[in-house]
Amino acid sequence: MRRKILIFLSLFFIQTNSVFANEKILAAVPDAAIVGSGVLSYAFWDIYQATLYAPQGHWNSAQPFSLSITYYRAIKGTDIADRSVQEMRKQGFLDEVKLAAWHAQMKSIFPNVNHGTVLSAVFMPEKHTIFYKGTDTIGSIKGDDFGQLFFGIWLDPKTSEPKLRRELLGLQ
Repeated sequence: MRRKILIFLSLFFIQTNSVFANEKILAAVPDAAIVGSGVLSYAFWDIYQATLYAPQGHWNSAQPFSLSITYYRAIKGTDIADRSVQEMRKQGFLDEVKLAAWHAQMKSIFPNVNHGTVLSAVFMPEKHTIFYKGTDTIGSIKGDDFGQLFFGIWLDPKTSEPKLRRELLGLQ
């Protein structure tokens, strides 16, 4: 079940056209370079490829970084938002008022995705998380607490996908 939840969440950030994703990332993340990349697979199906970018390829949660996802499957944006909130709860965040507000924002931001859709998110510490579909900005959510929890879906030690986390952080 946890794997299915992460699959839905991870489907949000796919990168099929790296030129488009990199343009936005390079503009937002100083000296952006790939930290790591991995494919999330479920049974025999590849769900998406995720790539983590950080300054000079060294991830530090206190500095700007980006996660891009290239989707290999179709998924509804509302399902991505629903799963994101579930994963945030699993990290131990239980402020239901904030979760409800973030859920509403994510539902309005996250588009439906199909094979080849590229979604990226850039975390700007002490500011916000900005979301992109290809080169188009599709929204942002303010606050470090949101960004830390959202990216924690993939990067927190409590992630439901530890293998993908290791790949993204370049630990394999």
